[in-house]
Amino acid sequence: MTDLLTWSQHVASWRREVHALYDAVRAEPDPASAHETWVEARTELFDTHPASARQPGQSLRHAPYDPAYRFVLEMQPAEPEEWRPTTGSDGEVPFRRAGRFEIPLVGGLDVWWLGSYGNGVFVPLRDATAGTTTYGAGRYVLDTVKGADLGREGELWVIDLNFSYNPSCAYDPDWACPLAPLGNRVGVEVPVGELTPASTT
Repeated sequence: MTDLLTWSQHVASWRREVHALYDAVRAEPDPASAHETWVEARTELFDTHPASARQPGQSLRHAPYDPAYRFVLEMQPAEPEEWRPTTGSDGEVPFRRAGRFEIPLVGGLDVWWLGSYGNGVFVPLRDATAGTTTYGAGRYVLDTVKGADLGREGELWVIDLNFSYNPSCAYDPDWACPLAPLGNRVGVEVPVGELTPASTT
């Protein structure tokens, strides 16, 4: 019980840190500076926090910021559809398609609503770099339940693919994460965001 209590405190701390980081990102008016803040803080968390998925010898890598991959977009309507990935101890997690972003240079990405426990928006991405310079199963663009939220400008959503990041299962196979379904896979390369981890050993 003590181990579970300690772990739950570590995870709660991680979540607070991530929420605070995205607060700082949204408050910074310059996207490139916001990205620099995000990279530095995410790297620090990954390297030092007790709830990190980091394994010995791993370190984060990020592509340089490219403003061409930042967009402010309207969420387009999409036909309702259910998606029920299995994620470790949570079992089957039900998502419902809430809309779709049509992203210049990239293509369409489905927007998924998680209403089962946290109520939030989830947008995964798997692009043509998967398995080469980025994690083979894809990355996350938005996950508002976990605090990964770049904000809105009026009724429009900030979608900045420079902030795409790897799920925990990219680093530790003991984690089971929801991965990009067909409506979140694109055939073009998205060469920005978090890359496959580097080995320090």
